[in-house]
Amino acid sequence: MIPLRDDVPSKSFPIVSVTLIALNVLVFLYEFSLGPHLESFIRAWGATPMFFSAMLGTEYDFVGEPIRAQVFPLLTLFTAMFLHGGWMHLIGNMWYLWIFGDNVEDAMGKFRFIVFYLLTGVVAGVAQILISPHSTIPAVGASGAIAGVLGAYLILYPKARVLTIIPLGWYIQTVRLPALLVLGLWFVIQLFYGLASLPGAGRTGGVAFFAHIGGFVTGLVLVKLFQKRKF
Repeated sequence: MIPLRDDVPSKSFPIVSVTLIALNVLVFLYEFSLGPHLESFIRAWGATPMFFSAMLGTEYDFVGEPIRAQVFPLLTLFTAMFLHGGWMHLIGNMWYLWIFGDNVEDAMGKFRFIVFYLLTGVVAGVAQILISPHSTIPAVGASGAIAGVLGAYLILYPKARVLTIIPLGWYIQTVRLPALLVLGLWFVIQLFYGLASLPGAGRTGGVAFFAHIGGFVTGLVLVKLFQKRKF
C-alpha cells in the first residue's frame, strides 16, 4: 500500500515538517556531491552499532582491525537521521513525513513536535543498536523518527481516511482506508520482517526494521505527553 494523502486539513503551515524535509534533501544533495568520499562521510556520521559497543568498552574487530570509536558516537544518533542511502530511501521517508507530519505538528505545536521527532529518532536508533550491537554497518535514515510520527498520528487521528494505492498485479486500485488500518498494517509488516531478520542480525545490511518498530512504539507511548493541552 502506498498512501497518497489524508483527509485531515492542516490548521497552519507545517513549517517544522517542511524544514525537516528541506534539510534532508539538502544533506542528500551534499552526499551526492561527495562521489568517492561518500563512504567515509557515512562512516563518520552514520550510527554504527559497533562504535557504541566500543564506547562501552566491549572489544570487537572492525574489518579485521581493532575498532576505533568515533569521537562523538552519541552525536551520530542525531546526524544519522538526516542521511539517506539513495533517492528511493529519501523520497519514501519524506513522502510519509509530508502526508502525516503536518497534522501531528498541529496537535503538538512547533517546538514540541521537533523535540518529539528528534527524541523518537534517537530511541529508534538505540533500539536498532541493541538488536545488532556488533554490526559494522552505519544505520542512516529518518525512518525511525518518521515511524514515531506515524505512531503519534495513529493515536491522534485513527478515524482519518487515507487515500491509498493498492497494486493488484498490472491493475492499480485507489481506495480510502482508515488510518488505523493503513498504519496498523504498516507496523505489523515492520514487526514481521523485524522478527524474521533476527537470526541474521549483526554484520548484514538491509532495512533497520527495529528502528521502525522502536520509533513507532515510542510515538504511541509519548504522543499524549507532547500533545497540546486543551483548556
